[in-house]
Amino acid sequence: TMKDRCLNSNIPNYKNYGEKGIIICDRWLNSFENFYADMGEKPSKKHSLDRINNNGNYEPLNCRWATDKQQCNNKGNNRIIIYKEKTQNLTQWCEELNLSYSIIHQRLHIHNWTIEKAFETPTIN
Repeated sequence: TMKDRCLNSNIPNYKNYGEKGIIICDRWLNSFENFYADMGEKPSKKHSLDRINNNGNYEPLNCRWATDKQQCNNKGNNRIIIYKEKTQNLTQWCEELNLSYSIIHQRLHIHNWTIEKAFETPTIN
């Protein structure tokens, strides 16, 4: 699917990859053996190929095998939040702080609370 995304303008996902200029490195383009040598075997059925930098190309230093959760945390449309000098997306913060994603999302996006107020104000159970 990596090749289709970057090279096949007839598939729906092409607009998010090939059309945006995402390419496959020359080493991998016509050699599965080189791809396999660089990436190794997929660790499990739960893993898929992920670009670490979503704006970067498919190449050895920018790719990894990732779970669905890792892929979701690496999406380009995630809201990145800096809180107490640490940077994570909203889902990761809610998991770490044991907060309800829907409540925090509402506080930030509907009520326009600050990050500190949204994270630090207790919720009513």
